[in-house]
Amino acid sequence: DFKSNWERRALDGARHNARRRPRARAFRVAYSCPRDGRASPHSESKPARGVIERGPPVIMNAAVTNNNNTITAPRGARRVSGGPARRVAAVTRGAPCRATSMPGTPTTKLKDLKNCIEAQQFDAEMLKELFVIADAMAEVKPGSPESRMLQGFNMATLFYEPSTRTRLSFEGAMGKLGGGILSTESAGEYSSAAKGETLEDTIRTVEGYADIIVLRHFSAGAARRAANAADTPVINAGDGPGQHPTQALLDTYTIYNELGRLENLKIGLVGDLANGRTVRSLASMMTNFSDVSFYFIAPDVVKMGQDIKDELDEKGIAWEESEDLLGVASEVDVLYQTRIQKERFGDRLDEYEACRGIYTVDANVMDAMRRDAIVMHPLPRLDEITTEVDSDPRAAYFRQARNGLYVRMALLKVLLKV
Repeated sequence: DFKSNWERRALDGARHNARRRPRARAFRVAYSCPRDGRASPHSESKPARGVIERGPPVIMNAAVTNNNNTITAPRGARRVSGGPARRVAAVTRGAPCRATSMPGTPTTKLKDLKNCIEAQQFDAEMLKELFVIADAMAEVKPGSPESRMLQGFNMATLFYEPSTRTRLSFEGAMGKLGGGILSTESAGEYSSAAKGETLEDTIRTVEGYADIIVLRHFSAGAARRAANAADTPVINAGDGPGQHPTQALLDTYTIYNELGRLENLKIGLVGDLANGRTVRSLASMMTNFSDVSFYFIAPDVVKMGQDIKDELDEKGIAWEESEDLLGVASEVDVLYQTRIQKERFGDRLDEYEACRGIYTVDANVMDAMRRDAIVMHPLPRLDEITTEVDSDPRAAYFRQARNGLYVRMALLKVLLKV
């Protein structure tokens, strides 16, 4: 009859659709995430160590803390790429999925953070919470409520030294969250500083127009002076050869996303370690984590400063100096290359030329490195990393630069108390 025929046809159609339904592509993620929030092993894949898995990755929470203030991925975690490196599927059975909703008011010492001046302001718990916020910032879409969270706030960027990535990533971060931007580049030449105005007077004036100030200056300690003069939050975007704390934040975030842990790491710092504020800040920030050690590879005139060595000694962090780049490359989890900074040498150009080109990351260095290690660089680069390295999946420096946007979005949210 009609009813039985209809039921039979409906059943046949359901079977046909079931056969046509695409099967889950297990190679895309390490684990699926069902409704109950627990990771499922049914889609597990087991690539060879160091192999990059393709496909759209899933953001999951691999952060675990212990009594030693370490942050590490659960046992068996691995990196998955195929999209931006910030997206990491690094969970094991029973681990909770990383929330993509925007976190509320911080619960760690982040809630009391007024300025961002130096890497030493942050402890392990603060970093962990900031990185959760950064993960959520990476998912902010244009037109969403989150994209308007800083609407009505103005950010002033005062840059007395050239910048591309830092300035644009701060301005991009503010723009993606709906805030206004008051920008000046080459402030020493085109602002009232050219007329002799002091930094303190400039800051007191600018804070009348802005709710937060991002400052890059050629003098070490300038950011601290600005913060002492201002009532609004000040972010140090680099103060000469002093510190670059937001670079250290994004570097630490990159290491965690790439390797799945922030403890039990060997890190090689290469290049201009005397003037490189990025490596100085990173070394200080990594003292928050256990079983971290450093190799310093630098020409004699730009070796790591004694103040950083003393800080590492005080906190029980092992370090050693070496001239063997290939030997260090074979040992480390992170090889962090920097350029020799010509602008710091003044008229000592003979010393600059003597330093330049001594240590270069090329195909030979990459061959010596482990398959699960990464190469980082704060950029810009000259010739200290050859372009042939760019296609190697272990070259993390462009992913590192992208991470700066999400970390700075998170920092703006924290400092503006939104």
